[in-house]
Amino acid sequence: MNQGQAIQAPQRGFTLIELVVVIAILGILAAFALPRFAELSDEAHRASVKGTTGAFAASVALVRAQWTARGAGGAQTNLTGFGEENVDVSADGWPVSVAGDKALASAINATDCLQLWAGLMQSNAPTVSTTAATDDYTAAVPVAGSCRYTYNLDGAGEYIEYNATNGEVANTLN
Repeated sequence: MNQGQAIQAPQRGFTLIELVVVIAILGILAAFALPRFAELSDEAHRASVKGTTGAFAASVALVRAQWTARGAGGAQTNLTGFGEENVDVSADGWPVSVAGDKALASAINATDCLQLWAGLMQSNAPTVSTTAATDDYTAAVPVAGSCRYTYNLDGAGEYIEYNATNGEVANTLN
């Protein structure tokens, strides 16, 4: 053997059978994994509604706590000490408006619901309107004294409901 010649090792690759086995395994994994990934989007939307419900409920509780701390003196306009101090509360201490024109929960309209959302949630809140389904939520009044915020981003009809007569905040997930 010459010193100038290099010894070449035999080249070896994957056989056709090995490639078919690997592709079959990947296909089986994909069959189980894809449905799970498809559900992640729905779970993310539900988690968003749950998180927003929690934030809204916490804001309602904070308003009530501030009302109680200030002496629980019946209906109040522009409750001092919460947010921009523009939230109005009923005689029971629950947020009912930010416009200074409501003292009764039963008088709430869709515009009040929209303004309550902005007044309670403050900065970085999901968008809400009374008409545009392009916003994150649409505000409406399903029954007197109640605000319903329907989640628009998934079309599943999920919503957050606030009862201004007793302060209850709940969500309905589909």
